Amino acid sequence: MSVGASDRGAWGKAAEDCRSLRRWRDCKRSSNFREVLECGSPLPLSERSIRLRSAKRVPGAARPFLTGLCCVMLSAVALSKPTAPLPDSTLAQIEFDQRPGTQISPDLTFTDEEGQAVQLNKYFGTKPTILLLGYYECPMLCAMVLNGLIESLQDIRSNVGKDFEVVDISIDPRETPSLAAAKKRSCLKRYGRDGAAAGWHFLTGSEENIRKISAEVGFHYVYDPISKQYAHPSGFVVLTPDGRISRYFFGLQFPARDLYAALQAASTRSIGSRIEQLVLLCFHYRPITSKYGALIMGTVRVLAVATVLTLAWLIIGMARREKTLGLGALASPSASQSPCAELAGGDASAPRESSL
Repeated sequence: MSVGASDRGAWGKAAEDCRSLRRWRDCKRSSNFREVLECGSPLPLSERSIRLRSAKRVPGAARPFLTGLCCVMLSAVALSKPTAPLPDSTLAQIEFDQRPGTQISPDLTFTDEEGQAVQLNKYFGTKPTILLLGYYECPMLCAMVLNGLIESLQDIRSNVGKDFEVVDISIDPRETPSLAAAKKRSCLKRYGRDGAAAGWHFLTGSEENIRKISAEVGFHYVYDPISKQYAHPSGFVVLTPDGRISRYFFGLQFPARDLYAALQAASTRSIGSRIEQLVLLCFHYRPITSKYGALIMGTVRVLAVATVLTLAWLIIGMARREKTLGLGALASPSASQSPCAELAGGDASAPRESSL
């Protein structure tokens, strides 16, 4: 059966498109970029395709804004001034003075983790006491001191609450009983022995009482408003049942044998002698010598500048790539728009007879 007039018209249109496509491909092989652009596309593009391909060039228009943003960030990094840290003379005075035999004031009032006002004499009387000073939101050594103490307590036969008391006092007057309660739950969970809740206490208090007990223990500290941290030594003391200092422990690890012996000696109201101490300063990243402060700040600034430059390079590169892809898309027809399914196989200009 013969092909109708409408079919011949459709096939004629397809053949014309194929011939246009051949001319476009020959033009595309030209080395002159202007000629390639003038060739255009052999097939009409829909309004939606033109709109989408034009949108790909938007990142190029935003390039001045991105460049300005990078300049502002680089200026901020370059002009930033290093903050003034605590002077070395102040840090050198932060230590744990040993005062064996000193009586801790039993009438000092603090607030426990339940929000109740308590005096220290509540924890004195018949059992020795481990006394720690620090603060509950400390990001550095305070948690390590507690962890070291818990590990030692797990290795001795004596139990918190039954054989001795543990009292933690925050040196930060801004901390609240809710923080103390959270710290207590964390420590009790790790300690893992029954009955410890009744013998492990976490206290907060006023600036005056904190200063007083710190002076009695020999615990020196200072607040740094720039880092918003306290610089203080690490360690704790063991008190006799009547509240006198019996033994000092320094560092982060505390041998279980030494701790057990200290608790036994304190229970008999024995006063130990001064020991050689290793003071670890709890104060953000700076050691007491402060010799690495400038190096660290310089490294941070170099890394910040490198990060900004890398981001700027990636953004500009992506914008250029999208613009290039947009020009290429305008110069090439989509597969769905081309009716020349047999372009490589033969001439599509002649209509075929239907077999029906």
